[in-house]
Amino acid sequence: MRCLTHPLLRKLLSLPAQCVPGRGTPSKGAVLSPLFLRQSCSAGPGLMTATDMVNYWQKVFETNGIPEAQESSQYIVSFVLGAKTFQSLDSKSLHTPLTALQQEHIQQLSHKRLQRMPVQYVLGEWDFQELTLKMRPPVFIPRPETESRVIAMDKEEAAVDLTRENAYRLQLQERIHIIHQDVSHSSAKQLLLWGPIDVIVSNPPYVFHEDMASLDAEILCYEDLDALDGGDDGMRVIKTILTLAPSLLKVSGSVFLEVDPRHPDMVEHWLQAHPELLLTLRAIHKDFCGKPRFLHIQKQSS
Repeated sequence: MRCLTHPLLRKLLSLPAQCVPGRGTPSKGAVLSPLFLRQSCSAGPGLMTATDMVNYWQKVFETNGIPEAQESSQYIVSFVLGAKTFQSLDSKSLHTPLTALQQEHIQQLSHKRLQRMPVQYVLGEWDFQELTLKMRPPVFIPRPETESRVIAMDKEEAAVDLTRENAYRLQLQERIHIIHQDVSHSSAKQLLLWGPIDVIVSNPPYVFHEDMASLDAEILCYEDLDALDGGDDGMRVIKTILTLAPSLLKVSGSVFLEVDPRHPDMVEHWLQAHPELLLTLRAIHKDFCGKPRFLHIQKQSS
């Protein structure tokens, strides 16, 4: 790999004045050579278009082992250009040379992605159904396989504050009640003030404690680990929710839980061992990858 000699390109990539010469495939942490940049500049020498920048940062992400390299570079470039997706950019936007300010902004966001920050946090916003929500770590990222309309209760102040901020920004504050509290008997008493509940929807901590260390770097470095760790069997909070559910639900009310693929059988056996709860596992639903990860549990009449 050779040094970039052009000051603007060196600034763009935040390279030091010296770098170690070498040949072959760039190592981790490396950026690409001027030869690649010259080949990528479709608008002419020294000019970088949106397409050039996507191609360049995709290569950098791939070299550094960043997941979804193409999607990450496309989201970042389109965000800087004021578009939701790269595919929505017209031909003029794709091939017009970027300004130095735009290139610098793309560089700053891309460096965050190189630190394995999820692209949702990099951009600071993400679309959830038909809403655009602000995103800040360590608050969970809405993902398409788990989207639901829920009333929020969380023990983490950061999650509660961001939920409230999004509710006001989207003028939904009159339709959502946000409770800053852990799942416990005291919080159940607070919920009872609103009357029996039709449905409980929860994405509880369900990761087996022994699996925490193997989570992706994007999760380990930026998301709230307390909101992921479900204890030795991944069911510490799940059991609490199911224990409290009968006192909260109307007859025939339902609990919907996101769980680990190993949990459906474990939850069914646990419910069978606690018949006094009057809860029955009605259905197991698969996620987009075909894994059993969503449970429908229903309250029976006594």
